[in-house]
Amino acid sequence: MLKVNNLCAGYGKVQVLWNISLEVKDGQVVAVLGSNGAGKTTTVRTITGMVKASSGSVIFNGEELADRSSRFILDQGIIQVPEGRQLFTGMTVYENLEMGAYSKEAKAKFAETEEFVYEAFPKLKERRKQITGTLSGGEQQMVAVARALAGLPKLLILDEPSLGLAPNIVDDILEIAVHLAREKNIGILLVEQDITKALAVSDYGYVIENGHVVLEQTAEELEKNEHVKKAYLGI
Repeated sequence: MLKVNNLCAGYGKVQVLWNISLEVKDGQVVAVLGSNGAGKTTTVRTITGMVKASSGSVIFNGEELADRSSRFILDQGIIQVPEGRQLFTGMTVYENLEMGAYSKEAKAKFAETEEFVYEAFPKLKERRKQITGTLSGGEQQMVAVARALAGLPKLLILDEPSLGLAPNIVDDILEIAVHLAREKNIGILLVEQDITKALAVSDYGYVIENGHVVLEQTAEELEKNEHVKKAYLGI
């Protein structure tokens, strides 16, 4: 599905990423782990075309994306739930979901997708006519995930989904992510500071420090890794 090879990128003359390589397969949950400022979000922004790579490749289902526009990448089925949600807060929940169904296929299947979303997040069905900006932080994050699902993603990128949310809300969102991977065969790229929660739902993980991948292992191996324990889990 997704193969990132030796990706380098940054902002202006400041290089942030150094030869980042990672892979996400169909139906797999892959975590990108690291502290704040490690380069996780820049990695995602480069994959989605919001930051241009200076070198390296981003291959998705055989297509090279490193030099393509964000819209082209979106049309290939890579959809991101951004850090901070970035919702249309003056619109209703339903209208936000409609905005996510941008493609012809997504529009045609919107009624079916909407029903699936409401089964996953029952609170959103209750609040479908409510202005999104009046919802709680957790409910808004649900809307952000639901809006992404309305676009029928082949690869769903979750950027810091736990940020500022109660643990039970985070658990619900991550449970949905696992369901999508297992039942819908969607690839999930999970970018997260909360390593404990991320590893609990992931198949594989990459640890980024100072713009470099310093470690990659199965989630089970990372949970037992001494470097991870000391640097991120305080053990």
